[in-house]
Amino acid sequence: MLPEICDALERAGITTPFPIQEMTLSVALMGTDLIGQARTGTGKTLAFGIPVLQRSVAPHDRDYADLPEGKPQALIVAPTRELALQVSGDLALAGADRGMRVLTVYGGVPYEPQLDALSAGVEIVVGTPGRLLDLVNRRALDISHVHALVLDEADEMLDLGFLPDVERLIARTPETRQTMLFSATMPAAIVALARTHMRHPMNIRAESSEDSQTVPATAQYIYQTHDLDKPEILGRILQADDASKMIVFTRTKRQAQRVADDLAERGFQASPLHGDMAQTARERALTKFREDKIQVLVATDVAARGIDVQGVSHVVNYVCPEDDKTYVHRIGRTGRAGATGTAVTFVDWADLTRWKVINKALELPFDEPQETYSTSEHLYHDLAIPPGTKGRLVPPAPREDKPRDDRRREGRDEKPRGRSSRNRNRQRTRSRGGRPVEGGEQAGSAAGGSNRPAGDGESRPSGNRRRRRRRSGGSGGGQAGGTAPTSTETA
Repeated sequence: MLPEICDALERAGITTPFPIQEMTLSVALMGTDLIGQARTGTGKTLAFGIPVLQRSVAPHDRDYADLPEGKPQALIVAPTRELALQVSGDLALAGADRGMRVLTVYGGVPYEPQLDALSAGVEIVVGTPGRLLDLVNRRALDISHVHALVLDEADEMLDLGFLPDVERLIARTPETRQTMLFSATMPAAIVALARTHMRHPMNIRAESSEDSQTVPATAQYIYQTHDLDKPEILGRILQADDASKMIVFTRTKRQAQRVADDLAERGFQASPLHGDMAQTARERALTKFREDKIQVLVATDVAARGIDVQGVSHVVNYVCPEDDKTYVHRIGRTGRAGATGTAVTFVDWADLTRWKVINKALELPFDEPQETYSTSEHLYHDLAIPPGTKGRLVPPAPREDKPRDDRRREGRDEKPRGRSSRNRNRQRTRSRGGRPVEGGEQAGSAAGGSNRPAGDGESRPSGNRRRRRRRSGGSGGGQAGGTAPTSTETA
């Protein structure tokens, strides 16, 4: 049956064997538990995918009648939706000639299609821990008959907090299963998980301990840049001679959306990819990226593990990665499957210490990043950017807002006139005892003025008798007491 799998891969253009595949196939085909560790982008998916397909029974095989009808025979757990889709796509491609049914299970989409597929029967299930455990608790997914359990990118599941869900899934599988664990790094928690749930696993490392964790076919450039100059530098890198598809990694979801919007405003075909997007929007963005309908994909670190797209020429770390593992997984999106690639990392002045820690951990020769601006000559020379290139394909859009003086003038004109308006037009009449007094019209023109009417020759009465002001019943609400003293009392 193995030649059928190889023929399917050869028709898809996958013919190059990688060290991790050559070292693990003979062990995995015997059903032995194993721990596979290799750099990202070196073919770990087929290293466990081929043994899983080979040891599974297809519906048209003679032994299929001896198995529980329609129950999954293999379970593959991935940390992210994008990685689950990528793994299931490779397995469906490799098992097409054998008629293997592969189901992808992940959150963010309706349950009904996944429930219908499980009811019809599948051989291999690939999914994320949360949705897998949910379907198991609903009793829609039965994993009590699987012969193989694969934990892909287990260290990422540790970082995302999925290990408790993974342990619950492992408890639902039979003890006689084959367990395979693949990852680029092996933290202590993953090693403890392997010792707890694996039986005498064989540890396979595809390179010696002296080798770098990064793919040697990837050219790495580290630049110390200013945050305000990054969009301009990125726009010029996109126009390099060897630039085709590019993935830009950011630290936050909001930053990914902002960078994607800025690139689109500069005339580049860009799309974000982050957790705030709906699952259909994320799949649509990845599909357009694979089909060359967009040039730039601006993603967060969560999506770094699942983007396996052929032809990615550049990876740009828009911000300095948090640690060496994040750096390895980010730049591993280029230079995959034996191809070459370019990785560019922007380091702010505040991130110099963080980068030096990463540089020391990976033993890279970039301890002092070169200070770089969008006009630096070495930027054009290093990345093969044509001279005179600017960071825009289209001129900036003219501002639609009006000058400040016009906005202020319009604001005054549009201000509603009411009691709070400064330009009051009150008509007041002066009265005394409810009767109008002589000269009231002249005195009422001044709002809140003197209590003595203008032109009134009446002398101030003697004594300290205080007079009361009264509002007349008229529409203007006049004031009384034309000869009142300065200190008055309001009625």
